[in-house]
Amino acid sequence: MTNVTLGRTGITVNKNGFGALPVQRVSMEEAVKILRKAYEGGITFFDTARAYTDSEEKLGNALSDVRSHICLATKTMSTTVDGFWKDLETSLTLLKTDHVDVYQFHNPSFCPKPEDGTGLYEAALKAKEQGKIRFIGITNHRLAVAQEAIDSGLYDTLQFPFCYLSSDKDIHLVEACKTRNIGFIAMKSLSGGLINNSAAAYAFADQYDNVLPIWGIQKEAELDEFLSYITQPPAMTGQIRELIEKDRSQLSGSFCRGCGYCMPCPVGIEINNCARMSLLLRRSPSAAHLSPAGQEKMMKIKDCLHCNQCMSHCPYGLNTPQLLAENLKDYEEILAGKKL
Repeated sequence: MTNVTLGRTGITVNKNGFGALPVQRVSMEEAVKILRKAYEGGITFFDTARAYTDSEEKLGNALSDVRSHICLATKTMSTTVDGFWKDLETSLTLLKTDHVDVYQFHNPSFCPKPEDGTGLYEAALKAKEQGKIRFIGITNHRLAVAQEAIDSGLYDTLQFPFCYLSSDKDIHLVEACKTRNIGFIAMKSLSGGLINNSAAAYAFADQYDNVLPIWGIQKEAELDEFLSYITQPPAMTGQIRELIEKDRSQLSGSFCRGCGYCMPCPVGIEINNCARMSLLLRRSPSAAHLSPAGQEKMMKIKDCLHCNQCMSHCPYGLNTPQLLAENLKDYEEILAGKKL
């Protein structure tokens, strides 16, 4: 059993966190069943967000009676003080708790600081004084904002994408957090579904003793994999190292991580999946992607306005319209039987 401590927070949990974004896609009954099984199996860190539709409500219904035995992290995307307080109070109500362990600014385009004119950090401090939050965190997909948050010394935790496809710059963030005693929460540990070997993903994360990966789980079978790693954590073997190197060679360069910050599209293109369809077809079951419904989604790319709105919102600086066009071409060739 491997535990990790989130820096100066002192929060120590098993090195398997539960990312509760996906449970918004299943029924209340199924979500409660999965969340409860996760807790009973040894997972005690649960991460959600106000933006994840009914995820907080499902967590509250599943785990409110064991609140003192778990750590809850949630987030606000608000850029105003009034919105901050509204989100926090709503989260507390839905989670059925009087406090959140880690309250995070959710992927802001800037690093909130005292006296920056927004009042956001001051609001977080006030909420902490009132006992409504224990620690202040920030999540991001932008290296510059993440580094600024670390350098500021203002944040107890940083949540950032981290997996075996990460760059040296991403690894530097992990090391900087360890040096500054800041908790590091790793999102996208399966790179939005592009990594299809969870044992390899775990073994990579396990090399960093200050990293807490949160796995996005919506199916009981997925949960069972991670619960098994509590008693039998995968080690970095030569076979796993070889698999990782192969994936790195195939997935290097500019590829869509599926984070969704480019959405919504003015003409309804499902950008966060369509811009990486070639990879999804090769790395996951293809039937649904090639179905009539899947084809309809991909053909929406032809309606692209080239407004570049998606590109301006991409935290990775990708040329999204170009990626969409390339993926559509590849998809059409696959449909014609020329590729796969």
